[in-house]
This record gives sequence, structure tokens and C-alpha cells, in this order.
Amino acid sequence: MTLAGADSALTDEQRAIRDVVREFAVEEIRPTAREADETEEFPEEVWDGLADLDLTGLTVPEEYGGFDADRATYALVNEQVAYGQLAVATALSVHCLATSCIAEFGSDEQKETWLPEMVDGRPVGMFALSEPDAGSNPAEMSTVARREGDEYVIDGKKQWITNGERGEVCILFAKTDREDPGSVTQFLVPKDAGIEVGKKEHKLGLRASDTTALVFDDVRIPAENRLTEEGKGLSAAFHILTGGRVGIAAQAVGLAQSAFDEAKAYAGDREQFGGPISDIQAVRHKFSEMATQIQAARLMVREAARQDDAGEDPRTAAAMAKYFASEAAVDVTNEAVQVHGGYGYTTDFDVERMYRDSKITTIYEGTSEIQKDIIARGVLD
Repeated sequence: MTLAGADSALTDEQRAIRDVVREFAVEEIRPTAREADETEEFPEEVWDGLADLDLTGLTVPEEYGGFDADRATYALVNEQVAYGQLAVATALSVHCLATSCIAEFGSDEQKETWLPEMVDGRPVGMFALSEPDAGSNPAEMSTVARREGDEYVIDGKKQWITNGERGEVCILFAKTDREDPGSVTQFLVPKDAGIEVGKKEHKLGLRASDTTALVFDDVRIPAENRLTEEGKGLSAAFHILTGGRVGIAAQAVGLAQSAFDEAKAYAGDREQFGGPISDIQAVRHKFSEMATQIQAARLMVREAARQDDAGEDPRTAAAMAKYFASEAAVDVTNEAVQVHGGYGYTTDFDVERMYRDSKITTIYEGTSEIQKDIIARGVLD
């Protein structure tokens, strides 16, 4: 499947980065994917490899040792890492959300303390916005950080935290006034401040990525660990998540492309009715539909990234890309399983895992329904 149409606007440097990360995904990530999924253990040697490529510092300014990638490059990296395994791409993107928050909202001291080490891959970052009862409306969160002298005292529970077991530094969103939805504020909380890691979730897909609850029971942090002014946390979160959605959309494209390539190889080898099944018209039509969805999603990702890099408002384009690409990933992985027939339903073939993994792209960092709301505001209001 040609990438020329989507990649014609890439710079030589971006093409080189794409190729390096794709090679790493194929040679280092993909071979670990099946075992990591089965054991529900994150492949730490892969994480160390990402750090060696400077990808754990993808969103960190160069002055702190980071890659300082623009949004287009960020999307390219996410796509290629997800081509290897979505769980690894998810862990990396959440780490990048954390570094982005520190880089954009942190003090000089916070940046100097945390970013150089996070560029090297440790500590791993977490992003704690979601709660068990708040659903898609974070303004309803119940976690509270009350000011006591030179400290904040935090009580509450966060849910669906990627890197929950592995992570060592948490970007936390909490109210400073329990009764005021507008008091949400952003904090930097080291795990060793007293965060309790809750139950590890056993999930349909994305099994190699650890997802837990985080419990805050009288956790005390210095007041200087506040990242935004009181009440400015939600606007900061939405700003960071807009860029994150471009990354999730790119991951969906990478996963879909990986499933397409697996199905293409299988269809060329599998013989029925006197020839490869890739010669059967019904199968060929599946590939035409899959290829069209992937290419359209990729172009939408590139446009959202272009708008962000150009200083335009990318919210609508990012929501469109995330909505379309995630739904396309579910469709394409489903068809990839279908091309494999009964074999696609077994764990002997990677498309089974890809199909399970794809569903989460329609849920995390804003469900498809939330993306539709954002799109509607952008095109109607």
C-alpha cells in the first residue's frame, strides 16, 4: 500500500524518523507483542529502546535534552510505534502527556528537576484526570487538594491510569474547592508522596499496558508542586488532550496499517479454489475498503497536525481525526480477522490481538461520542 499521497508533505527529516521508528517497531516491538499481551506485562526492554531513540523525550524541549518534536513528527512516531504494538504506543503517549504538562506549565525548577530524567525514560509519567464516577465530564471529579499552609493535602481516587504500576510521577487534576467545578487545578505528584496503586485492570485488549486506579489518602505535596493557577486545570487538560488526540488518531492508523499488512500477507499465501484468496473478488473488495479507510484517516491526522503546527485552532480537526481513525481501526482489524477466516480467531495470528486492541481507540482520550460533540460545536456553533 503506497504512502506517497499522505507523505508528500513530509520533510526529509520526518521521513527518516518515520523509517527508523518503523524499523524499531518491526524488529524490536513486534517480536515481544504476543508474549507481552499473554502475560499482561509491559516489555521494559522495549521501553529502554524507545529511550535510546530519544522517543521518551519526544515532547520535551531541547534545552532539557528532549526531542522537541512538532505535532506532525509526534503523530508519525505514534503511528509507527503502534504499528509494532498499540500497548507500547499508549504507554509512550501517556508519558508524553506528562512531560508536555511539565514542559508547558511547570516552573523552571520543576522542568530542571523532572524533564532530563524523564527524557531518559525514568521516571515514567502518568496522567490522572479520569475518575470512577465522573465519566466523560471531568468537572464532576471528587478528588480534592486542600491548601494547608505551604502544602496541599490530596484525597480522592483516579481511574483508568495508564502506567499506573510502572509510573513514578503523576500529573494530577483535583479541585481546590469540593463544591466548585471551576476550581480544578493541575499538580505534579511523585508516587512516593504516598500514592496507593489500586487494582490492575484485566482488559479486553491493550493487555501489556498496565491500567490501574490511583488512591490519594491524605497525600501531602509542597505548594510549589502546583502546575497551574487554581482553577486553570481543566483548560490546561483540554489543551494538552487536543494534541494527545492527534497522537491517538495516529496510533489507530498505525494499528490499522499493521492489520492490513498482516491480512495482505496471509491472503497472498492462503490458497483456495485453485489460487491465492487475494484473487477472489470479495476478498479484493475488502482490501480496497480497508486501504481507503486507512489512507483517509492518515490524511486527516496529517491535517490536524498541520493545523496545530501552524498555530491554528486544531480542536475540530483533531476530534475528526480521532473519531474517524479510531472507528476505521475497528473496521479494518475486524476485516483483517475475517480475511484470515477461522485462523484469525486464534491467538496464533496477530490480527486477533489487533482486533481486541482496536476498540480502546474509540474510548480513551475522549470517546467517539465526545468527539462528535466537539466536531458539532466546531462546525455549527
